[in-house]
Amino acid sequence: MSFSVTEATTRQKWMAGTLVILYAVISLIPLVWILMTGLKTPPDSISYPPKVMFEPSLEGYVNLFTTRTRVSKETLESLPPPANFAEEIVRNRDMVIAGPSKFGQRFMNSVIIGFGSTFLSVFLGTLAAYAFSRFRIPLADDLLFFILSTRMMPPIAVAIPIFLMYRNIGLSDTHLGMILLYTAVNISLAVWLLKGFIDEIPREYEEAALIDGYTRFQAFYKVVLPQAATGIASTAIFCLIFAWNEYAFAVLLTSGTAQTAPPFIPTIIGVGGLDWPAVAAGATLFLIPVMIFTIMLRKHLLRGITFGAVRK
Repeated sequence: MSFSVTEATTRQKWMAGTLVILYAVISLIPLVWILMTGLKTPPDSISYPPKVMFEPSLEGYVNLFTTRTRVSKETLESLPPPANFAEEIVRNRDMVIAGPSKFGQRFMNSVIIGFGSTFLSVFLGTLAAYAFSRFRIPLADDLLFFILSTRMMPPIAVAIPIFLMYRNIGLSDTHLGMILLYTAVNISLAVWLLKGFIDEIPREYEEAALIDGYTRFQAFYKVVLPQAATGIASTAIFCLIFAWNEYAFAVLLTSGTAQTAPPFIPTIIGVGGLDWPAVAAGATLFLIPVMIFTIMLRKHLLRGITFGAVRK
């Protein structure tokens, strides 16, 4: 009996499939638990043993988007009937809605800063990567190592100097300041990833375009960029994940106007007690944009990760 060196046996395929499914299930358990906690009531969320079967409630989402105040029974009885389900849920806890919370504003700050810095990082990173890949640059290896070295230090090591600098130039607690900061951190990752993708694109494509009368910029725009689309998509996903989840800079450099969701969500814990359903609801909603963005670019992501791995 002879075995193929390149083709896996049926047993090996079953073992690999089982391991992949097991890994996927284990990875999804925390996400499913967060989703379930967001649909529990506060007593159910802290019950012991933990409840797997429970009656779903939107109390966590109501508490996430509203601020509430406790009132007496006499005051509740004097109020008109609840106008919607949110008021009904809040009144069952002997409270009334005092107004909207700041979660919506913090969520939009994350969208503006996260996607803005991602666009800027990919844009500048693509230009820099193209230059390193196609032109003779003195000390190119040293410059690339210097760019990479900016990712080696922990954010907290430079947070205080950046805070003092931002306070002096007026960029503290601003969208522009956070976008520029996240771009500066992400651009090293973008340059290194995109240089690898552009190196895999044959120079002959551009040379043919230049012979046909294209300018260097036209050859870059019409020939290189379409070929590097997979790499750009993959780089954009990694840059967005960092900017979207970043916590240390957001805590130290923002407090109100430009504060993002990561430092805001933990503060819900201290509003009216341990409101874990509201925290879980905020975490669930916070996951959605990145999940949608990743799903939209999933084909490019898979192709981008394996780009250049197999040569013909």
